[in-house]
Amino acid sequence: MGAPEPGECPAAPARPLEPPEEPEGSAQEAEPCPQEAEPATGRKEPLSVKKLRVVLFALCANTEQAAEHFRNPPRRIRRWLRRFQACQEEQLVEGKYLSLEAEEKLAEWVLTQREQQLPVNEETLFQKATKIGRSLDGGFKISYEWAVRFMLRHHLSPQPRRAVAQPLPHGVQDSAGAFLAFVQRQIRAQALPLAMVAAVDELALFLDLEVLGSDDRKENALQTVGTGEPWCDVVLTILADGTALPALVLHRGRAAGATAAPGTANVLLESREDGYSDDEAMELWASRVWHEHVACQRGKGMLVLDCHRTHLSEEVLAVLSAARTLPAVVPAGCSAKAHPLDVCIKRTVKSFLHRKWKEQAKEVAESSCDSAALLQLVLRWLAEVLQVLADCPELVQRSFLVAGVVPGPDGTAGSPARNGAVQEELIATLEQRLKLGQEPPEVAVPEPPEAWAEPQSLQQLFEGGESDTESFHGFEDAELEPMEI
Repeated sequence: MGAPEPGECPAAPARPLEPPEEPEGSAQEAEPCPQEAEPATGRKEPLSVKKLRVVLFALCANTEQAAEHFRNPPRRIRRWLRRFQACQEEQLVEGKYLSLEAEEKLAEWVLTQREQQLPVNEETLFQKATKIGRSLDGGFKISYEWAVRFMLRHHLSPQPRRAVAQPLPHGVQDSAGAFLAFVQRQIRAQALPLAMVAAVDELALFLDLEVLGSDDRKENALQTVGTGEPWCDVVLTILADGTALPALVLHRGRAAGATAAPGTANVLLESREDGYSDDEAMELWASRVWHEHVACQRGKGMLVLDCHRTHLSEEVLAVLSAARTLPAVVPAGCSAKAHPLDVCIKRTVKSFLHRKWKEQAKEVAESSCDSAALLQLVLRWLAEVLQVLADCPELVQRSFLVAGVVPGPDGTAGSPARNGAVQEELIATLEQRLKLGQEPPEVAVPEPPEAWAEPQSLQQLFEGGESDTESFHGFEDAELEPMEI
């Protein structure tokens, strides 16, 4: 690809590009890493398509997964990202790209996919962009470079540590503001005690039994992103007074009815071979968790929950009404900013479960580990999390404050910058309590030779044909002119 002309990107709003914040913590970023040789002219060269693809993978998933998938050290991937950002003053290859309005629709789609733990990857992103772009007369142009710019421009890096300080797409931002104003108005008008202001959300766990039973790669058996029926749904509930209620685990599999997790009262288990519908899940949660709590309280309550699944079905509303509880439904795309569980706890629980299973998988690499044994491990790990939360009530309280659900002591909300700093502090505190963030030392790995697929594979992906992301490698630099759809 020839050198781009300087200037503004035609599809870009005038927003500064910010580096994505890594869930591993900022300490790693400060560590020295080997430097790539710069051209003799001192001018930074654009990243090749293969490197852009790796960076896009990291922005869609995270750096650790990208490093494992492409067998590149995380530091190298972060270095490529910094190189890309250093060239941001340069313009995309001339052509028609998505408009700002179309990009914001795509950004909202990314946010809602993540809220539902559905995949956001190069395949789904390009296909959704193509669907939106086909409404343009004459089609539009798309490339890996555009995709990386898009993810950065709209602050779509995975699990940013200051998400509450980042702008949402305009329509979503308006919805978030209206939602928070409604919630705070109801809390004041109804004089709701903090012990009756709750937030609930599900964390789906997906299990690949074939990978679990294999001799290697067991660490990939347990995932928190998927498209099929989850193996388990973990229902988490926290209160604005700093209390974490017992977690309810809904297990799809054989078990002898409802039993408590071994050795703990803060994790409840319900099992059924064919699983539970969304309505049944909420009814079980209400009977086993919420009713147990409100029976000891007086007056009305409020429950913050997202708009996905069937949280607004007649059955669920009837259950909440019977418990004198007003549902406060977070609009689509707003959870990362306005849902107290998404501010800190849910994301850290995901990381904790991934880390614990990765460590455990190494120990059982040569032995068998069935789903029943894994379920007991997950119950024990969740009990660890609930105990840490019980020991940190201020962390739970501040999650409601940072999300803006509960106003500050002076009756006003903190500034976005202040809330972002507090969110980062809360995440770091919980990670420290759960002993996350200590990455093993990286082994220097030479850069592998680039392998390229046929150019037709990208065309097939954009047009919605069957494709396999494992074999989707991109183009040679000489072939990197954006493709018109």
